[in-house]
Amino acid sequence: MSKLSFKLEVTNENLTSHAGLVLVGELMEKLSVTKMLDKNFPSPQSNNGYHASSYVIPLLLKMHGGGNHIEDVREIKNDKVITKLLCLDKIPTTAAIGVWLRRYGRDKGQRIMHKINRKILHKALRLEDRKEYTLDIDATEIISNKRNALYTYKKNKGYMPMVGHLAENGMIIGADFRSGNISPSTKNYEFIKSCISNMVKGKVITNIRADSAAYQSKIFNYCNNQGIYFTIGGTLDSSTLKSISRIKESEWEVFEDGEIAGTSHFTADAESDFRLIVKRKIIVNDLLGKEYLYHVIVSNRPNESPIDTMTWYNQRGETSENRIKELKSGFNLNTLPCGQHNANALYFYIGCLAYNLSIILKNHILPSSYKKHKISTLRWKLYQVAGKLIKKGRRIYLKIREDHLSLFKDIRHRCRDICFT
Repeated sequence: MSKLSFKLEVTNENLTSHAGLVLVGELMEKLSVTKMLDKNFPSPQSNNGYHASSYVIPLLLKMHGGGNHIEDVREIKNDKVITKLLCLDKIPTTAAIGVWLRRYGRDKGQRIMHKINRKILHKALRLEDRKEYTLDIDATEIISNKRNALYTYKKNKGYMPMVGHLAENGMIIGADFRSGNISPSTKNYEFIKSCISNMVKGKVITNIRADSAAYQSKIFNYCNNQGIYFTIGGTLDSSTLKSISRIKESEWEVFEDGEIAGTSHFTADAESDFRLIVKRKIIVNDLLGKEYLYHVIVSNRPNESPIDTMTWYNQRGETSENRIKELKSGFNLNTLPCGQHNANALYFYIGCLAYNLSIILKNHILPSSYKKHKISTLRWKLYQVAGKLIKKGRRIYLKIREDHLSLFKDIRHRCRDICFT
């Protein structure tokens, strides 16, 4: 192998390898994220103190840029181009950010982040013509060996946050950062009501999908009383097996790798019956002969075949499970910074804001070809663009490659012209 013939030299020019992050900063400015942070969080007690935005904005940029740990904020702080263009005059040390998360991670700080996330959600929803939405909820495990982490039902130490998405646009509508020992079925009813209350006026939740953790009569009754259609994973208890036994053999039809059928079902404390959709798969047992493996869901969706209901329910894999995976892995929320539950909760909610900003960027600012991109692709195609900062007279210019120039201009024009209210 021949030796590569190049040498290294130092330059004092203002260069960046993350020029695309200025587009995220411009979107945050358009959405008034900095103003909302500084208005709602307490002001610093001295002139030398830092406002809340000085802590949160670098974290948001770090999450978009791909930083794994809180220490990676240093990359933002040391990037003279990003800090100059986004007017980030004062960025605290990583130790100070940790102190701030612990100080404001208590209920007040978490409530403030929920309030800001709700306002950003409302701004995005007002841009859409759609009036009706589907709510997908699911709990997810974050494995962690932090000091106060507790064991989950999967026998790992960590946390078990609950996340609610709007299926149609991917936005996070609600999140609840929970200890690892909290069962996924805990307070699902309260979480659903909280998500619904986060909707902006004129937009409504008309459908709810969830796994078997939400198989609760209180949720069924609430949905029926509110005119909401639900499709929820079922449980194979004695009453369910009794309902399955009533299905005639002639009612089963071929579906995927098995058969499917539907029947009526009723649970204790439910105010009315609903549909039970059953998928069965034949299992051959050498000792017992032919057996069936059942998978069931319950629903109050009317005038729909069992196949259509099950197919619609299975879309949760994309609209909920994969989006939660993107939230945790894409924005590196699998790595939590603090040993205190409340501090990590605040950090998680900041991560939810970072995620929603990426959704707004893809749905309303970027070209349509970017809509299905994951954050890792956005980094590769948009954020990780080389740039050079130069001054001409009193004006500042960001110089980038010619093949990126028109894209950056279009994105900036779109961001300036869009009307967030």
